[in-house]
Amino acid sequence: MELVLKVVLVIAAIGLIASVLLQSSKSAGLSGSITGGAQTLFGKKKGIDSFLSKLTVVFAVLFVVLSIVLTTLS
Repeated sequence: MELVLKVVLVIAAIGLIASVLLQSSKSAGLSGSITGGAQTLFGKKKGIDSFLSKLTVVFAVLFVVLSIVLTTLS
């Protein structure tokens, strides 16, 4: 049981890392704030960015819950 939870925890960790790295950058840096890039900050998310955002939340919740469960089992 504990081994299965550890394997799922590792998969959740790898999935969380991948989903965060695959997301597009939300800020345009200093040049974006000068040229008005902040207007797109509050725009609607579309397509893959929305999916990756939701996937990141799922992996993060799974990671935290499994970490707490494994800590209490130890």
